[in-house]
Amino acid sequence: MDWKSGNDTILAFNELIQNKKFNPYSGPLKVGVDLGTANIVVAVVDEKNQPVAGATQGAHVVRDGIVVDYMGAVNVVKDLKAQIEEMMKVDLTDASAATAIPPGIIEGNTKIIANVVESCDFRVTNVVDEPTAAATVLGIQNGAVVDVGGGTTGISILDHGKVVFTADEPTGGTHMSLVLAGAYHISFDEAEDMKIHEDQSKVFPVVKPVVEKMASIVHRFIQGYDVDTIYVVGGACEFKKFESVFEREIGIKTVKPVEPLLVTPLGIAFNCRV
Repeated sequence: MDWKSGNDTILAFNELIQNKKFNPYSGPLKVGVDLGTANIVVAVVDEKNQPVAGATQGAHVVRDGIVVDYMGAVNVVKDLKAQIEEMMKVDLTDASAATAIPPGIIEGNTKIIANVVESCDFRVTNVVDEPTAAATVLGIQNGAVVDVGGGTTGISILDHGKVVFTADEPTGGTHMSLVLAGAYHISFDEAEDMKIHEDQSKVFPVVKPVVEKMASIVHRFIQGYDVDTIYVVGGACEFKKFESVFEREIGIKTVKPVEPLLVTPLGIAFNCRV
């Protein structure tokens, strides 16, 4: 898959979610479960990695790659699974599934994330790091993939399709919301809503220092590696000017796919082992 076909696939997946539809399929289904800090997404693809169905829900059950509300996470995933099953008239119990973690998460936390998915009657066959999952969808062979999540900024550096470095550091969409809450003297939840629904010209100048901090994290991580392009994904990078700040701060071409929130969930499903 290349960049254009990857974008087309993401758009098709987004349309399925928005319209609550599913595509015809053949062969075994593969499920990707993305336990994000701000959103949980379940992606279903067929054996050829074509999007079949998906569902998403806002949730705050994971923080910095750590499950802080185990039963809350299980309940959300079960609900999304049930929505997809009802829509498709299928039973996904024991379906092959994959999930993902930010780079650098310790083994115990990785196991807990996998346990959440297995508690929803999926069969976990793979756990992949988030930026690597995103790279699978976009067909990236060389460069740095940066997954800007709710709580962390994760990075994978690829050389001829091989991951040669991964790292992760706390700074993400949550930090943007905290800055907005302080600047406008509002609650965290109000800031989260403002970040999504308010005019970007009012929001982005306030959160720009957080984006610059993310860029400095990435700049530090790529030192010593031959990186000519940075690819940013994740819900926290949806601001129109996000990549231009990265490009200016780091001095390296930075690009963003369509619907960046949905790239990693699709990539997780792609990496599912049937």
